[in-house]
Amino acid sequence: MASSFFYHLLAFIPFLLLVSFSTSQASSLNLSCASEPPATEMLVFPSDVPLLEFPLNLEHLEADFFLYGALGRGLDELAPELVMGGPPPVGARKANLDPLTRDIILQFGYQEIGHLRAIKETIRWFPRPLLDLSPSNFARVMDDAFGFQLSPPFDPYANSINFLLATYVIPYVGLTGYVGTNPNLKGHYSKRLVAGLLGVESGQDAVDRGLLYERKQQQVEPYNMTVEDFTDRISILRDRLGGCGVKDEGLTVPRELGAEGRIRGNILSGDMHSLSYARTPAEILRIVYGTGSERVPGGFFPKGGNGKIARSYLQHH
Repeated sequence: MASSFFYHLLAFIPFLLLVSFSTSQASSLNLSCASEPPATEMLVFPSDVPLLEFPLNLEHLEADFFLYGALGRGLDELAPELVMGGPPPVGARKANLDPLTRDIILQFGYQEIGHLRAIKETIRWFPRPLLDLSPSNFARVMDDAFGFQLSPPFDPYANSINFLLATYVIPYVGLTGYVGTNPNLKGHYSKRLVAGLLGVESGQDAVDRGLLYERKQQQVEPYNMTVEDFTDRISILRDRLGGCGVKDEGLTVPRELGAEGRIRGNILSGDMHSLSYARTPAEILRIVYGTGSERVPGGFFPKGGNGKIARSYLQHH
Protein backbone atom coordinates (compact mmCIF):
# COMPACT_ATOMS: atom_id res chain seq x y z
CA MET A 1 0.00 0.00 0.00
CA ALA A 2 2.89 2.34 0.80
CA SER A 3 4.45 1.78 -2.61
CA SER A 4 1.08 2.44 -4.26
CA PHE A 5 0.76 5.73 -2.35
CA PHE A 6 4.32 6.70 -3.31
CA TYR A 7 3.59 5.91 -6.97
CA HIS A 8 0.51 8.17 -6.99
CA LEU A 9 2.44 10.91 -5.23
CA LEU A 10 5.13 10.81 -7.91
CA ALA A 11 2.48 10.95 -10.60
CA PHE A 12 0.98 14.03 -8.93
CA ILE A 13 4.25 16.02 -8.74
CA PRO A 14 4.24 17.21 -12.40
CA PHE A 15 0.74 18.65 -11.86
CA LEU A 16 1.90 20.51 -8.75
CA LEU A 17 4.88 21.90 -10.62
CA LEU A 18 2.64 23.01 -13.47
CA VAL A 19 0.25 24.77 -11.11
CA SER A 20 3.16 26.45 -9.31
CA PHE A 21 4.70 27.57 -12.60
CA SER A 22 1.39 28.84 -13.96
CA THR A 23 0.69 30.78 -10.77
CA SER A 24 4.12 32.38 -10.73
CA GLN A 25 3.86 33.26 -14.40
CA ALA A 26 0.44 34.86 -13.89
CA SER A 27 1.78 36.80 -10.92
CA SER A 28 4.81 38.03 -12.87
CA LEU A 29 2.59 39.18 -15.73
CA ASN A 30 0.21 40.89 -13.28
CA LEU A 31 -2.78 39.12 -14.80
CA SER A 32 -6.21 39.24 -13.16
CA CYS A 33 -9.43 37.29 -13.55
CA ALA A 34 -11.29 40.09 -15.34
CA SER A 35 -10.48 43.01 -17.59
CA GLU A 36 -10.17 46.19 -15.58
CA PRO A 37 -11.27 49.62 -16.74
CA PRO A 38 -8.83 52.53 -16.71
CA ALA A 39 -8.44 53.98 -13.24
CA THR A 40 -9.99 57.28 -14.35
CA GLU A 41 -12.97 55.73 -16.14
CA MET A 42 -16.42 56.94 -15.07
CA LEU A 43 -19.13 54.35 -14.52
CA VAL A 44 -21.11 55.27 -17.65
CA PHE A 45 -20.34 57.99 -20.18
CA PRO A 46 -23.33 60.35 -20.59
CA SER A 47 -23.42 59.69 -24.34
CA ASP A 48 -23.74 55.95 -23.66
CA VAL A 49 -26.88 56.29 -21.55
CA PRO A 50 -29.47 56.62 -24.36
CA LEU A 51 -27.84 53.74 -26.24
CA LEU A 52 -28.01 51.48 -23.18
CA GLU A 53 -31.50 52.65 -22.34
CA PHE A 54 -33.04 51.92 -25.74
CA PRO A 55 -32.73 48.09 -25.55
CA LEU A 56 -34.97 48.04 -22.46
CA ASN A 57 -37.89 48.21 -24.88
CA LEU A 58 -37.03 44.90 -26.51
CA GLU A 59 -35.91 43.28 -23.27
CA HIS A 60 -39.33 44.04 -21.78
CA LEU A 61 -41.00 42.63 -24.88
CA GLU A 62 -39.02 39.41 -24.72
CA ALA A 63 -39.34 38.98 -20.97
CA ASP A 64 -43.12 39.12 -20.90
CA PHE A 65 -43.52 37.09 -24.09
CA PHE A 66 -41.34 34.25 -22.82
CA LEU A 67 -42.63 34.29 -19.25
CA TYR A 68 -46.27 34.34 -20.24
CA GLY A 69 -45.66 31.67 -22.87
CA ALA A 70 -44.07 29.32 -20.34
CA LEU A 71 -45.92 30.20 -17.13
CA GLY A 72 -49.02 32.19 -17.99
CA ARG A 73 -47.76 35.14 -15.94
CA GLY A 74 -45.11 37.79 -16.46
CA LEU A 75 -43.04 40.54 -14.90
CA ASP A 76 -45.94 41.94 -12.88
CA GLU A 77 -45.82 38.83 -10.69
CA LEU A 78 -42.22 37.66 -11.08
CA ALA A 79 -40.29 40.96 -10.94
CA PRO A 80 -42.78 43.81 -10.39
CA GLU A 81 -40.04 46.22 -9.33
CA LEU A 82 -38.74 46.21 -12.92
CA VAL A 83 -42.07 47.30 -14.42
CA MET A 84 -42.06 50.73 -12.75
CA GLY A 85 -45.80 51.14 -13.11
CA GLY A 86 -45.92 50.46 -16.83
CA PRO A 87 -49.19 49.02 -18.18
CA PRO A 88 -49.62 45.24 -18.37
CA PRO A 89 -49.06 43.65 -21.79
CA VAL A 90 -52.08 43.16 -24.02
CA GLY A 91 -53.13 39.63 -24.96
CA ALA A 92 -50.20 37.69 -23.46
CA ARG A 93 -51.06 34.15 -22.39
CA LYS A 94 -49.70 30.72 -21.61
CA ALA A 95 -48.75 28.70 -24.69
CA ASN A 96 -49.48 25.04 -25.32
CA LEU A 97 -45.84 23.92 -25.24
CA ASP A 98 -44.25 20.50 -25.08
CA PRO A 99 -42.04 19.94 -21.98
CA LEU A 100 -38.69 20.60 -23.73
CA THR A 101 -39.85 23.78 -25.46
CA ARG A 102 -41.44 25.04 -22.25
CA ASP A 103 -38.20 24.41 -20.35
CA ILE A 104 -36.18 26.35 -22.94
CA ILE A 105 -38.62 29.24 -23.15
CA LEU A 106 -38.79 29.51 -19.36
CA GLN A 107 -34.99 29.75 -19.27
CA PHE A 108 -35.21 32.54 -21.85
CA GLY A 109 -37.77 34.35 -19.69
CA TYR A 110 -35.64 34.28 -16.55
CA GLN A 111 -32.61 35.35 -18.61
CA GLU A 112 -34.55 38.41 -19.75
CA ILE A 113 -35.31 39.33 -16.14
CA GLY A 114 -31.56 39.27 -15.56
CA HIS A 115 -30.99 41.47 -18.60
CA LEU A 116 -33.48 44.02 -17.34
CA ARG A 117 -31.82 44.04 -13.92
CA ALA A 118 -28.35 44.45 -15.42
CA ILE A 119 -29.38 47.45 -17.52
CA LYS A 120 -31.49 49.08 -14.82
CA GLU A 121 -28.71 48.73 -12.26
CA THR A 122 -26.39 50.61 -14.64
CA ILE A 123 -28.48 53.52 -15.94
CA ARG A 124 -31.68 55.41 -15.25
CA TRP A 125 -34.87 53.47 -15.66
CA PHE A 126 -38.05 54.00 -17.61
CA PRO A 127 -41.40 52.23 -17.17
CA ARG A 128 -42.31 49.23 -19.28
CA PRO A 129 -44.01 50.50 -22.45
CA LEU A 130 -47.40 49.23 -23.52
CA LEU A 131 -46.84 45.90 -25.31
CA ASP A 132 -49.19 44.07 -27.65
CA LEU A 133 -48.53 40.34 -27.36
CA SER A 134 -51.98 39.30 -28.52
CA PRO A 135 -52.54 36.50 -31.03
CA SER A 136 -54.11 39.04 -33.38
CA ASN A 137 -50.93 41.12 -33.44
CA PHE A 138 -48.77 38.11 -34.27
CA ALA A 139 -51.35 37.14 -36.89
CA ARG A 140 -50.89 40.56 -38.51
CA VAL A 141 -47.12 40.03 -38.60
CA MET A 142 -47.50 36.70 -40.35
CA ASP A 143 -50.09 38.09 -42.76
CA ASP A 144 -47.71 40.91 -43.64
CA ALA A 145 -44.90 38.39 -44.11
CA PHE A 146 -46.90 36.28 -46.58
CA GLY A 147 -48.77 39.12 -48.25
CA PHE A 148 -52.19 37.60 -47.60
CA GLN A 149 -54.41 36.63 -44.67
CA LEU A 150 -53.68 33.22 -43.22
CA SER A 151 -56.79 31.18 -42.47
CA PRO A 152 -57.29 30.53 -39.65
CA PRO A 153 -55.29 33.45 -38.23
CA PHE A 154 -51.84 32.49 -36.93
CA ASP A 155 -51.87 31.88 -33.15
CA PRO A 156 -48.41 31.95 -31.49
CA TYR A 157 -49.76 30.27 -28.36
CA ALA A 158 -51.42 27.31 -30.09
CA ASN A 159 -48.48 24.90 -30.05
CA SER A 160 -44.70 24.64 -29.79
CA ILE A 161 -43.94 25.18 -33.49
CA ASN A 162 -46.06 28.32 -33.63
CA PHE A 163 -44.43 29.68 -30.49
CA LEU A 164 -40.93 28.98 -31.82
CA LEU A 165 -41.86 30.79 -35.05
CA ALA A 166 -43.17 33.72 -33.01
CA THR A 167 -39.91 33.65 -31.03
CA TYR A 168 -38.04 33.81 -34.35
CA VAL A 169 -39.67 37.22 -34.85
CA ILE A 170 -38.18 38.86 -31.74
CA PRO A 171 -34.68 38.07 -30.29
CA TYR A 172 -32.82 38.41 -33.58
CA VAL A 173 -33.93 42.04 -33.83
CA GLY A 174 -32.36 42.77 -30.44
CA LEU A 175 -29.21 40.91 -31.44
CA THR A 176 -28.66 43.13 -34.49
CA GLY A 177 -29.36 46.16 -32.32
CA TYR A 178 -26.59 45.27 -29.87
CA VAL A 179 -24.18 44.68 -32.76
CA GLY A 180 -25.06 48.13 -34.10
CA THR A 181 -24.78 49.82 -30.71
CA ASN A 182 -21.42 48.45 -29.63
CA PRO A 183 -19.15 50.59 -31.90
CA ASN A 184 -20.87 53.76 -30.68
CA LEU A 185 -20.20 53.15 -27.00
CA LYS A 186 -17.36 54.99 -25.27
CA GLY A 187 -17.03 53.40 -21.85
CA HIS A 188 -15.58 50.14 -20.58
CA TYR A 189 -18.62 49.39 -18.41
CA SER A 190 -21.03 50.06 -21.28
CA LYS A 191 -19.13 47.83 -23.70
CA ARG A 192 -18.89 45.06 -21.14
CA LEU A 193 -22.63 45.22 -20.47
CA VAL A 194 -23.57 45.16 -24.15
CA ALA A 195 -21.12 42.34 -24.88
CA GLY A 196 -22.72 40.26 -22.14
CA LEU A 197 -26.23 41.01 -23.37
CA LEU A 198 -25.26 40.29 -26.97
CA GLY A 199 -23.79 36.92 -26.05
CA VAL A 200 -27.01 35.62 -24.49
CA GLU A 201 -29.35 37.23 -27.06
CA SER A 202 -27.28 35.56 -29.78
CA GLY A 203 -27.55 32.28 -27.91
CA GLN A 204 -31.32 32.56 -27.68
CA ASP A 205 -31.57 33.22 -31.39
CA ALA A 206 -29.24 30.30 -32.14
CA VAL A 207 -31.23 27.89 -29.97
CA ASP A 208 -34.49 28.96 -31.60
CA ARG A 209 -33.05 28.72 -35.11
CA GLY A 210 -31.54 25.33 -34.28
CA LEU A 211 -34.87 23.94 -33.11
CA LEU A 212 -36.59 25.31 -36.21
CA TYR A 213 -33.80 24.14 -38.55
CA GLU A 214 -34.30 20.59 -37.33
CA ARG A 215 -37.96 20.93 -38.36
CA LYS A 216 -37.52 23.14 -41.41
CA GLN A 217 -39.44 20.80 -43.72
CA GLN A 218 -42.25 20.26 -41.22
CA GLN A 219 -45.67 21.55 -42.22
CA VAL A 220 -47.05 24.36 -40.05
CA GLU A 221 -50.62 23.24 -39.50
CA PRO A 222 -53.16 23.93 -40.86
CA TYR A 223 -51.29 25.91 -43.52
CA ASN A 224 -49.79 24.34 -46.62
CA MET A 225 -46.41 25.88 -45.75
CA THR A 226 -43.28 24.65 -44.00
CA VAL A 227 -41.28 26.04 -41.12
CA GLU A 228 -38.68 27.09 -43.69
CA ASP A 229 -41.32 29.05 -45.63
CA PHE A 230 -42.28 30.95 -42.48
CA THR A 231 -38.71 31.87 -41.49
CA ASP A 232 -37.88 33.02 -45.02
CA ARG A 233 -40.95 35.23 -45.18
CA ILE A 234 -40.36 36.70 -41.70
CA SER A 235 -36.77 37.59 -42.58
CA ILE A 236 -37.83 39.20 -45.85
CA LEU A 237 -40.47 41.21 -43.98
CA ARG A 238 -37.93 42.48 -41.44
CA ASP A 239 -35.58 43.54 -44.22
CA ARG A 240 -38.42 45.36 -45.96
CA LEU A 241 -39.53 47.15 -42.79
CA GLY A 242 -35.98 47.99 -41.72
CA GLY A 243 -35.36 49.61 -45.09
CA CYS A 244 -31.57 49.27 -45.12
CA GLY A 245 -30.88 46.29 -47.34
CA VAL A 246 -30.33 42.64 -46.50
CA LYS A 247 -29.66 42.17 -42.79
CA ASP A 248 -31.83 39.14 -42.22
CA GLU A 249 -31.84 35.61 -43.60
CA GLY A 250 -34.03 32.55 -43.14
CA LEU A 251 -32.98 28.97 -42.43
CA THR A 252 -31.79 28.37 -46.00
CA VAL A 253 -30.30 30.74 -48.56
CA PRO A 254 -29.01 30.49 -52.14
CA ARG A 255 -25.61 28.79 -52.03
CA GLU A 256 -23.76 31.99 -52.97
CA LEU A 257 -25.16 33.68 -49.85
CA GLY A 258 -24.29 30.81 -47.50
CA ALA A 259 -21.12 30.57 -45.40
CA GLU A 260 -18.14 30.98 -47.75
CA GLY A 261 -20.58 30.73 -50.66
CA ARG A 262 -20.50 26.95 -50.29
CA ILE A 263 -23.66 25.88 -48.50
CA ARG A 264 -27.41 26.54 -48.47
CA GLY A 265 -27.99 25.68 -44.83
CA ASN A 266 -28.14 28.86 -42.78
CA ILE A 267 -28.60 27.92 -39.15
CA LEU A 268 -27.10 31.31 -38.18
CA SER A 269 -27.69 34.53 -40.07
CA GLY A 270 -24.56 36.46 -41.07
CA ASP A 271 -22.95 38.56 -43.78
CA MET A 272 -20.42 37.43 -46.41
CA HIS A 273 -17.88 36.79 -43.64
CA SER A 274 -20.47 35.18 -41.34
CA LEU A 275 -20.46 38.22 -39.06
CA SER A 276 -23.71 39.31 -37.44
CA TYR A 277 -25.57 42.12 -39.16
CA ALA A 278 -25.99 45.46 -37.37
CA ARG A 279 -29.09 47.61 -37.10
CA THR A 280 -29.66 51.13 -35.79
CA PRO A 281 -32.38 52.06 -33.28
CA ALA A 282 -34.40 53.60 -36.12
CA GLU A 283 -34.29 50.36 -38.12
CA ILE A 284 -35.36 48.37 -35.07
CA LEU A 285 -38.31 50.66 -34.37
CA ARG A 286 -39.47 50.36 -38.00
CA ILE A 287 -39.52 46.58 -37.56
CA VAL A 288 -41.10 46.21 -34.12
CA TYR A 289 -43.67 48.91 -34.89
CA GLY A 290 -44.51 46.99 -38.05
CA THR A 291 -45.05 50.30 -39.86
CA GLY A 292 -41.73 50.75 -41.62
CA SER A 293 -41.37 54.11 -39.88
CA GLU A 294 -39.65 54.91 -36.60
CA ARG A 295 -42.11 57.81 -36.25
CA VAL A 296 -45.31 55.76 -36.51
CA PRO A 297 -45.88 53.38 -33.57
CA GLY A 298 -47.84 50.17 -33.80
CA GLY A 299 -47.25 46.44 -33.83
CA PHE A 300 -45.70 45.30 -30.58
CA PHE A 301 -45.58 48.90 -29.28
CA PRO A 302 -49.01 50.50 -29.87
CA LYS A 303 -47.95 53.75 -28.18
CA GLY A 304 -44.29 53.58 -29.16
CA GLY A 305 -41.18 52.69 -27.23
CA ASN A 306 -39.93 54.51 -24.15
CA GLY A 307 -36.62 56.25 -23.51
CA LYS A 308 -34.87 59.23 -25.08
CA ILE A 309 -34.19 57.73 -28.51
CA ALA A 310 -37.61 56.19 -29.12
CA ARG A 311 -39.52 59.21 -27.80
CA SER A 312 -37.41 61.64 -29.84
CA TYR A 313 -38.75 60.15 -33.08
CA LEU A 314 -42.33 60.39 -31.86
CA GLN A 315 -41.91 64.02 -30.79
CA HIS A 316 -41.10 65.00 -34.37
CA HIS A 317 -44.04 63.13 -35.86
